[in-house]
Amino acid sequence: MDNLRRLWWKIVGFGFRLLYNEMAFTYDLVSSAVSLGAWRCWQQAALPHLAGVSGWVLELAHGTGNLQLDLHDAGFQSIGYDLSPYMGRIASAKLRRAGQPVRLTCGMAQHLPFPDAAFGAVVSTFPTNFIIAPETLHEIHRVLRPDGHLVIVTNGILTGSDVISSGIEWLYRITGQRENRTAQPTLPESQDIDRYFAPAGFALEMHNVACPRSVAQVIVARKKV
Repeated sequence: MDNLRRLWWKIVGFGFRLLYNEMAFTYDLVSSAVSLGAWRCWQQAALPHLAGVSGWVLELAHGTGNLQLDLHDAGFQSIGYDLSPYMGRIASAKLRRAGQPVRLTCGMAQHLPFPDAAFGAVVSTFPTNFIIAPETLHEIHRVLRPDGHLVIVTNGILTGSDVISSGIEWLYRITGQRENRTAQPTLPESQDIDRYFAPAGFALEMHNVACPRSVAQVIVARKKV
């Protein structure tokens, strides 16, 4: 049984790797399907928590660039940062088609190539566990201004009781994206997550944002000075 479990999580991990890299061109379609069309609402749940931010916004794991478009439309100056060059190419093309500036760079979140206190906010939607690595949180704390904060959309949960919603939630569970999981391609449950942020110098707030047939879960981590 343990061997089968390990094999399953290797398959899941390989699938996520493909989705973020060689199969990145399917990401928007897959995201829309597994959220019953609510994915963009889940992403945009981050925006109200950026209200009042002055200065630049850094998006970690910018993906296919949708939130970069939203940030521009909301009047923010933003930079996108992602490990996947495949996502970078897709996002760049999307921004150019929209006539927006392309300010994207590629690298690891544990090593941010930006000066201290460079950003008013850092935002990330549906990141994997890199976001709670001590090295990542140290770097985010370093590049945030004294009044800055980190906004993370951690999850979107379908609230419908119909067969399709229940089936998709089951898929989330068996791929490690819900509670009682044995592997963690995404983040720990909310009640456990403060232990990652407090040592890095952040005070945590948890928010639920209503979306069609679903709820988006948002963390706001404020930098302590």
